[in-house]
Amino acid sequence: MKRTQAHRLPGFAAVLLAGSVAACGGESDPATARTAATPQKVSTATVSAASIAEPFEAGGTVAADVAATLTSRIVADVTTVRVRAGDRVRAGDVLVVLDDRDVAARAREAAAAVSAAQQGLAVANSDRASAEADQKLAAAWHRRIASLHERRSATTQELDEAEARLSSATARVEGARARVEQATFQLSAAQAAADAAMTTQSFSLVRAPFDGVVTERLTDPGNLASPATPLVRVESVGAPHVEVRVDESREPYARAGAPVQVLFEDRAGSPAAPAVEGVVTEVARLTTDERAFTVKVSLPRGHAARTGTFARVRFRGPARQALLIPSTALRRQGQLDTAFVVDRGVARLRLLRTGREAPEGVEVLAGLEPGEVVITMPPPGLLDGRPVMAQTSPQAGADQ
Repeated sequence: MKRTQAHRLPGFAAVLLAGSVAACGGESDPATARTAATPQKVSTATVSAASIAEPFEAGGTVAADVAATLTSRIVADVTTVRVRAGDRVRAGDVLVVLDDRDVAARAREAAAAVSAAQQGLAVANSDRASAEADQKLAAAWHRRIASLHERRSATTQELDEAEARLSSATARVEGARARVEQATFQLSAAQAAADAAMTTQSFSLVRAPFDGVVTERLTDPGNLASPATPLVRVESVGAPHVEVRVDESREPYARAGAPVQVLFEDRAGSPAAPAVEGVVTEVARLTTDERAFTVKVSLPRGHAARTGTFARVRFRGPARQALLIPSTALRRQGQLDTAFVVDRGVARLRLLRTGREAPEGVEVLAGLEPGEVVITMPPPGLLDGRPVMAQTSPQAGADQ
């Protein structure tokens, strides 16, 4: 990682820094000279290369944690819409009322069928009871005739008549029981149809599926509602998330649980707010033949991002080696980035060309070499050429 003095200090910067040094050297106050000769204690760090993650970004939109577009389950006219966009609703609140005259008539018809089936079952039970009573009487008569026949007090014809009477009564009982079973099935079918009719009638009231906020009102009274026509859109009020698409080659760096940075922009493309920390919660392939994934990133609870807002998610990509210094060592003066370097016990102002900022520190592209010592927190009055007493800290770019 060789760098020339030209890289360290370009000509225009050298003139700028030399002028400031000369101006400082022109002071003739003896007290100031004695102060300048006294070494100033400073904190330092040794510059070294470190492994940092190369970031990459993916754009997406903010989405609610739970969202639902409500539609009708029946074909009917809209009679009332009780909410507008921005209204807060609770689970079970009626949002849209549909014309239910048709389904109400069907429900009444089904209820009448249930009543008829109940009456039919009652008649079948009565017939069965009558048949069972006749069977009981026929069985008693048969036992009596059979006993008399054994004592030769009844003729064979009388015994045959008793057996025939018992068989007939038994057949009537079996038929009555079959009719009871049939009436029971009919009642069950009628009750199921009535339940279905009542359920269908309940579809005339479109209710909120969960606590949330109405984000869109998509219909008005007089419109025809159908299963394919959206009526109202409701979103939950919980923590939102950002959905982005990531190429298959970068999917290993978007694992669930990975921390990421989320950046928001206004319509002009400028940062709308400081970046926030997010966490990857879900990674799902879009389709089996598409080499991309949908990545969901949760935002901090209570974050006020509106759904539909554009956001950029910054992921930690593959690692690479870079020269880093602590962010506290960097001084920004307009378009110039500088840092103080300890050279033989003297602070020297060095012009730097920097790259991106990472959690590990600021990347230095030119102006420093590995092994050099930088002042991590320069005192406000520190000038170029001032003697310093270094208190070395851990290496600036050392791996944690």
